[in-house]
Amino acid sequence: MGGYITGSAVLIDAIRSYAHGFIFTTSLPPALTAGALASVRWLKEHDEIRQAHQERAATLKRRFADVGLPVMPSVSHIVPVLVGDPVHTKLVSDMLLQDFGVYVQPINYPTLPKGAAALHAHALP
Repeated sequence: MGGYITGSAVLIDAIRSYAHGFIFTTSLPPALTAGALASVRWLKEHDEIRQAHQERAATLKRRFADVGLPVMPSVSHIVPVLVGDPVHTKLVSDMLLQDFGVYVQPINYPTLPKGAAALHAHALP
């Protein structure tokens, strides 16, 4: 459900790059699973919320594309913007947080293919 490690930058990067079988297999505790299920059930009864959320994601994708940002295809609320280089992706993510207070998740290998590092913005409901 979460964890914390300390070590050198090389060690931490090695764990992140090579331990993806461990990182991506953590299951949710029963209380969080029940909460997620309750949310899904609620949204099934309130489709207008889901539709508004999808509209916001589509608007963000369109606005990014209109200004020339390389928006990657996505059918979800995630708005992936291709950066390519994982170092630059992390740098842009850090700058957005430090300079503007906006957290945008940097995603890189092994989640995405090498050379396809991206920022994953989320349209808020």
